[in-house]
Amino acid sequence: MFAVEMNNVNLYIGDKRILKDITVKIPYNSVFVVMGSSGSGKTTLLKLINRLVDFIDGVRVLGDIRVLGFNLLDHDPYELRKNIGMVFQEPNPFPHLTIYENVAIAARINGVAKKREELEEVVKWALEKAMLWDEVKNRLQDYPHQLSGGQRQRLCLARALAMKPKLLLLDEPTANIDPVNARKLEEAIVSLKDEVTIVMVTHLPHQAARVADYVAVLFEGKVVEHGSAQKVFLHPSTEIAKKLLRGEI
Repeated sequence: MFAVEMNNVNLYIGDKRILKDITVKIPYNSVFVVMGSSGSGKTTLLKLINRLVDFIDGVRVLGDIRVLGFNLLDHDPYELRKNIGMVFQEPNPFPHLTIYENVAIAARINGVAKKREELEEVVKWALEKAMLWDEVKNRLQDYPHQLSGGQRQRLCLARALAMKPKLLLLDEPTANIDPVNARKLEEAIVSLKDEVTIVMVTHLPHQAARVADYVAVLFEGKVVEHGSAQKVFLHPSTEIAKKLLRGEI
């Protein structure tokens, strides 16, 4: 059984085919990295997994997709999203909530914890997993604008983790933060795979090499190469993958 299975999946927006004949299998408790140049369909693939593509006008999906054992296209998307956390490229904590409440609200809404003691435990756990606890443990009543951009992004990771998801989607989570915070996020990602399956989009080959167990290379909506990270990085079989790894595309 896989966390995500796609077989011959095509996604159209209007008459334009964005994803083309996608076939991938993402094992549980792994870090699966999707690489590709800008416009290759990476973010669309992530949004398909948690049905955010439903909000795009004119979208049409064909093929077989199973996520966490459910038929994606037939399953209630709201029930599905209770098991899927997502962190976007731009840090987006709730500005009107404190650091504590940003994390606690996810646990509360998802029914993970209700009593104060339970919430405090989950908040601490999530912030620790996001490698942020030591930096904010005495500032939990501060607001996100008092944090650096990288800290805000790690707060978003903690918020996603507080849901206790089975699947975590990361859309270029280090694209807009400094190198120090980016490395802390990478360390957090690697440490989390025993507890949650992670699907991460990046355009940075070196980052993928540091965190990935498996890699898929997207080009113009197609998976042109996929396999273990070791295989893809040491023995790429397509010219597109070789160019991407060399930073030429």
